Formats: sequence, structure tokens, C-alpha cells
Amino acid sequence: MTTTVTGVERTRAVRTARRLNVATIGWNVAEAAVAIGAGLSAGSISLLAFGLDSCVEVSAAVVLSWRLARERRDDCRQPDDRVATRALAISFFALATYVAVVSVRALVQGDEPRVSAVGMVLAALSLVLMPQLARAKRRLAPVLGSRAQAQEARQTQLCAVLSAVVLGGLGLNALLGWWWADPAAALVVAGIAAAEGVRSWRATSLEDTCCA
Repeated sequence: MTTTVTGVERTRAVRTARRLNVATIGWNVAEAAVAIGAGLSAGSISLLAFGLDSCVEVSAAVVLSWRLARERRDDCRQPDDRVATRALAISFFALATYVAVVSVRALVQGDEPRVSAVGMVLAALSLVLMPQLARAKRRLAPVLGSRAQAQEARQTQLCAVLSAVVLGGLGLNALLGWWWADPAAALVVAGIAAAEGVRSWRATSLEDTCCA
């Protein structure tokens, strides 16, 4: 059974999606600054990767804001949705490549990161907040008929998964002195990002949506 979306519901959904994007950008700008700063200070590859992922989150939110702004002017636009989705995929690939190279180098060279209490607190906060934000975004995707919205929600959920991975690596290093857990966690981040890149790249069909 197909649910009909009224013009009022769609307008409200676009407005809500824009507000969520503003919140995403604000949080991730702060998260990126703290994570990258803490990562560089402690020599933590996983924290650095986490901060870079936050930068990707910001770029994803900006891309989706562009897509929604185009819809407000010209109604639903399938080509714009495809461009937005591909842009998100490329950002995943760039993150995965960089983090993988740096992580392998750290493991080979035996670079031992220092304990970062700031990083652990940040990862724990993100682990609590990001799933809630992702659920709110995901609920809007069917109303908007937008795979770009769904993929951006997935990327926000990915941030929560990465928070758990990073927190695990930082915790093992802090509690047990397992320095290798940090670059190993970063490699997991790279693998997840690469998988999400492939998934986003393939998610170009808008069948059974208003854009079909």
C-alpha cells in the first residue's frame, strides 16, 4: 500500500531536514576540531580519523542542504539527488584511503599514541547523540522521496558506529597499554567508510518516489 504525501507534509519535512542539517553541521564542526586537535596532541590515528569523518559529515550535510534548497525552488529533482548521493560516496572513499594509509604506516613503524581522556569523552558523547539524530533523519527520507537523505542519515549512523570503534581503541590503549589498538581501530574506520562509499555510489535509483 502506497502512502500519499501531501504538499504540506512535504514542505514540513523539507523544513525539518534543513534544521537537522544545521544541527549536524554545528555538532560535527565542533567534533572535528576537538577530535583532530586531541588526535594530533596524543598521536592517535583513530581520533584523527574520527575528526576527519566529522569533516565528511559536515560536507555531507552541506551537500544535502544544497539538494533541499534546489527542491524548494524547483520541486523534486532526480538529477540533483543523484549528484548529491555520488558526492557523499566520494567523500567516503577519500576518508577511507587516507586513514588506511596512515594506519598501516603507524602499525609498521610502531608509533605509540598517548592516552587521551578528551578523546574518550568526545567519542562517548557522540555514541549517545548520533543514533538519535540518525533516526530523526531517516524518518524524513520516505516523505522526501530522497535516497540522498537516507544516505546522509546512514552516514550519521556510521558516526555512532565509529564512535564505538574509536572509544574501544582508546580504552584499550588507556587501560591495557595496547598501543596497536588505536591504529587498528582506525583501520576499522577506513573499512567501514569504504563500504559505505560503495553503497552510496550505487544508491542512485529513485524508483517509487516522487522523483521517479
